[in-house]
Amino acid sequence: MSNTKNTPDSQGSQQTQESQETNNSHDSQEPHKDSDRHTADEHRPSPMEVLRQARAQLTELTGLAPEQVSSFEQTEDGWSLEVEVLELARVPDTMSLMASYQVELDAEGQLTGYRRVRRYERGRADARGR
Repeated sequence: MSNTKNTPDSQGSQQTQESQETNNSHDSQEPHKDSDRHTADEHRPSPMEVLRQARAQLTELTGLAPEQVSSFEQTEDGWSLEVEVLELARVPDTMSLMASYQVELDAEGQLTGYRRVRRYERGRADARGR
């Protein structure tokens, strides 16, 4: 037997308790969402990892080995790099043909595009003012 009566007052009290329990279960899920954000941030590659990935991906796509990264910056969409590669080896080495490639990567370090922006002989300095 139960001492409680099933009156509208007691039903309202039960509904309030149930809604508080539901809200508490939602509140307990909120920190989980924050931890997901922290986990995603933890998996974001460091700048050095981005550089390594960019060099490896550019080599795989072009068959050209990067010699140096002359420009590197974080953008709204990810990363932007300018990479110098040896396109044609010549003797003497100062006559070898070099190229600069603009490389774009997403926030995770995956290559999204590249293009050659200039070619030059290794032994030639850039024109003044450039």
